[in-house]
Formats: sequence, structure tokens, C-alpha cells
Amino acid sequence: MRLAPLDELATRHAVAFRFRPIGDRVLITNQEGRWLLLTAEEFDAYTRDRVPADSPLHARLAGANFLADHYDLRAAVEMVRARKRFVHHGPNLHMAVVTLRCNETCVYCHASRADMDAVHTDMTREVAEQTVDFIFKTTSPFVTIEFQGGEPLVNFPVVQHLIEYALDKNRAAGKQLEFTMVSNLAMMDDAKLAYLLSRKVQLCTSIDGPAPLHDKQRVLPMASSYDHAARWIKRINDAYAAAGLDPTLYHVEALLTTTRATLPQWKELVDTYVALGCRALFLRPLDPFGFAARTGPKLEYPRREYLEFYRRAVDYMIELHGRGTEILERYAAIFLTKILSGVDPNFLDVRWPAGAGLGALAYGYDGRIFTCDEGRMLDAMGDDAFAVGHVATSKYRDVVGHETVRAVTIASNLDATPDCVDCTYQPYCGVPPSHSYKTQGTIFGRMRESALCEVYKGIQDYLFEKLATGDAATRATLERWTTHRPREHFLQDAAGSPAPGTKPVAPRP
Repeated sequence: MRLAPLDELATRHAVAFRFRPIGDRVLITNQEGRWLLLTAEEFDAYTRDRVPADSPLHARLAGANFLADHYDLRAAVEMVRARKRFVHHGPNLHMAVVTLRCNETCVYCHASRADMDAVHTDMTREVAEQTVDFIFKTTSPFVTIEFQGGEPLVNFPVVQHLIEYALDKNRAAGKQLEFTMVSNLAMMDDAKLAYLLSRKVQLCTSIDGPAPLHDKQRVLPMASSYDHAARWIKRINDAYAAAGLDPTLYHVEALLTTTRATLPQWKELVDTYVALGCRALFLRPLDPFGFAARTGPKLEYPRREYLEFYRRAVDYMIELHGRGTEILERYAAIFLTKILSGVDPNFLDVRWPAGAGLGALAYGYDGRIFTCDEGRMLDAMGDDAFAVGHVATSKYRDVVGHETVRAVTIASNLDATPDCVDCTYQPYCGVPPSHSYKTQGTIFGRMRESALCEVYKGIQDYLFEKLATGDAATRATLERWTTHRPREHFLQDAAGSPAPGTKPVAPRP
């Protein structure tokens, strides 16, 4: 696409905008994140100030706040405020690593899991209470406590103690409280499930694809990790249905890690999730943390191959959705919510400033506090750069005001990041500084060299191509993926009991 020579450009009529070719269109975005897809002729007219005042193009540009003479400053301010509303709350996601022990050996394990006999990596009841005490110091009215590992079911008595202690604590604090657990489900039993359901703990697991692929990547000695996960996913989903809960909202969430072996199995992967009753996939690329730093050469792939895989998988999901099968892709839902709804769903890894320290904290089994779960993973690899305190000795103000939290906040400000400041996708994006630190040696990432930036740009290119050329059914599917319906069943009431709570006023991270 040929642009007008510099001496012919006339943009005093335009507000500050960014642009990017999308197929045969040009995408323009402004500071508050409004956007338009223009033809080459329309873009040429806009950049040369040759748009007649009575033309449809002029009306489109004015309506989307791209003309200086018609600029609605108040509307722009309100839109930016809506996108950044999360910065005033304080940490709302609190990840408690109750043990490093794990019964499975994943080839890419990001958590640097410990063997089952490493009981010294279990969180104690005392540290669990200190962790809860610290969590409830947050200024956020919304608190999600997420149990991680290792495998949290390995240390289930401490999980129970932490839940009961937090419920008791919340009787005085009155937070909007919920619990989630990330588990491989292989150690689940009827008693554990009954307790977790009674306490309304939202359950999340990992499914890497069809059984052969899953079992190869997530090794469970002498058994099929896939069979265990599939059996308990069905049991849990059946329990939700028996309780009269809407299955489109209440079901086991599942995550996957995309390895080289996943790429050719995009259709089988989607079909596996659909067969399990999962309503969403999260096509996450391989992370550079934990064991993946060593096994990466066997599991890694060029990101252009990942983006081809992503396009095929999401095309298939859109096709299925059009045939009545409800399934969505999480990255697409996150970006589309920002693009189409004008709000940020507060997914902590794709926002700016980043969620590290500002929106989330991670707590090790020993009570050490980190800006994010990736920081905790880096610590397990011998680098404590993201450690910011200890639950027994640190003051809340000292943790959230820690120089490391301030540094990652500055580093994740895309208005001051080379490459990002002029990027068309800047209003919708965000890169966690921990990823830049691990892959580039600095929290101030060089985005043109970042594999994560390549992924995020590629996904957004795909989404805007769909918005530009997709039919009405495709557009309806993409808009459907932005719908946020609160899962009120998982909320604890302010009195500290597991009864249904009030309607949330902020989305989950």
C-alpha cells in the first residue's frame, strides 16, 4: 500500500492516530482505543485532509473521535478511565502455592515441581494463616485466592484450613471473596470434591489435547493422566448441572500449553475440548519458565508456525460456534472485549500497566511474596529479582510500594515503551515484564525482538481481518465472545459463609 508523500500529508484536522495495514484495508486507532477500518482511498483522503464535510467518511471519522474539530474530550477521558479502572483497587488475585510436590511430571513444567517425598515444600498451617492475614490487607474490595502448586491436592488439609480461615477472616473484612484451584485432578476423590463443591471453589485443570498427546506431555506414573482428568471433569460438570446451575457458565475450566507436537493437531485439540464439555480453550504458547527452559529445544517452534496453528484452530471454533457448539478462545475473548466493548477484562498478563504487584501477588509455600507467579517461578530457578517480601514480616504498604513493583509498573507503561508507543494495538495490549526479563535480560523489553509481542500482534491481525472481511455470522460470534456474565455462584457472602453473594461489579482476572 502506497502512502502519500510527506509533503502532501495534511493531518492538522486529525487527532493523534496510529495505523496498520490489514489486508486491503488500513486500521486506524486513537488514544482511547476507538478504531476504524478504512479502504486505501479513504485512508489517503484522511491523511491529505480531503474528506468532504458532508460525506459518510467524515461522519464515521467524527463519530469515532478521529477529527480534531469534532473531538469529544470528555468521551475520550471516560473511555480511558473505563479501560484503566483496575489501577486504583490494589491486588485482587492472590496465588497461594500450597506445595511444590506434584504427582505428575510435565515435560514443560513451569512451576519447577518437587518430588512427592519433598514434604519440606508443603505450606504449613501457620504460614497459611499468615498468608491469609496478609491477603486481607489489600485495598481491593475483590479478593480471589487461587490455589496452585505443584499439585494443591497433595496438601489438601492446608487448603481446607486456608479456606476456613479466610471465610472466618472475611466476616469482619466483608470482601467480595472467591476461591479457585488449579489441579491436574488425578488425586481428586469423592470426599475432596464434596468439600470443594460445598465451599464453592472454582476448579481449573489442564488438558493438552487428545489422550495420547496429553499423556505424553503430562506424565502420570502407571496411569493415564488424561483419563483421570476427563473422569473428574465430567463428575464436576454433572454436579453443577444437578445443582441447577447454567452449564454455559458453570463447568470446569481447562488450560493447555502449546508445544511443537500440538501444532498439527489443531482440529483434534478443539474436538477434544468440545467432547469434554469445555466451553473455552486458551491457546497459550510455551512459556520460558521452569523446566521449559531446559526442554524448550525439543518443544519450541517458530511463532509464525504457532500463529498458523492459531488461525486454523480459531477458524474451526468459529465454524463450530456457527453450528451451535458453544466454544471460544480466551486470547480472542480478551482482545475482543477491549476492541469491541471499550473496557479491559483485567487479564493481568495482557494489560498495562501490568498486573504484577498492582493486580496480583504470589505467595510461596514458605511465605515469601512475589510480584507474580512468573516471579515465583524465576525464584525457583535461582533468580529472586521479583521477590518483594514475606507474609510474616512485611508490611502491606512496603510490598505494594516495593521498588520492584514500581519498576515493573514503569516498564509496562506502553506510552513510554519504544515500539509500543506508536503501535496500532497499544490500547489493547500489554506485556508482562517478567517475560521480557527472562527472555531478554531486562524488564524494559525490546518488543520488536519479543516472541510474545509477535504472538499478540499476530492474534490481533487475525481478529481485525475477521472484523474487516467476516460475514454477519462471524461478526456475531466475535461479539458473543466479549459477553461477560458473572459467575455469582462462586462468590462467598460478606458474612464469610459459602452462600451465594452479591452481583460482582468487576470482572475476574
